[in-house]
Amino acid sequence: MAGVTIKKLTDSEKRDLEIETWPIWEKEVSRFDWTYSDTEHCYIINGEFVVETSEGNFEIGPGDFVTFDKGLECVWDIKVPVKKYYNFS
Repeated sequence: MAGVTIKKLTDSEKRDLEIETWPIWEKEVSRFDWTYSDTEHCYIINGEFVVETSEGNFEIGPGDFVTFDKGLECVWDIKVPVKKYYNFS
């Protein structure tokens, strides 16, 4: 089943992934449904939000490295405007 994985990266892991070369996405406070057509990896620069899934809710904030699996159906509930690096695979 598609899910959400959250972890903290070391500075060397961030450099190895070249995260700072990834595109940046920003979104204001809002709530919306989303379905992932591909797996997304992202690193949260700023913001706070909850991703609601059938497996539970995930609180995400600055410094989190998040993987959203392909096929995941969820609701994003953005509490503080979000800015993140992202990469699809």
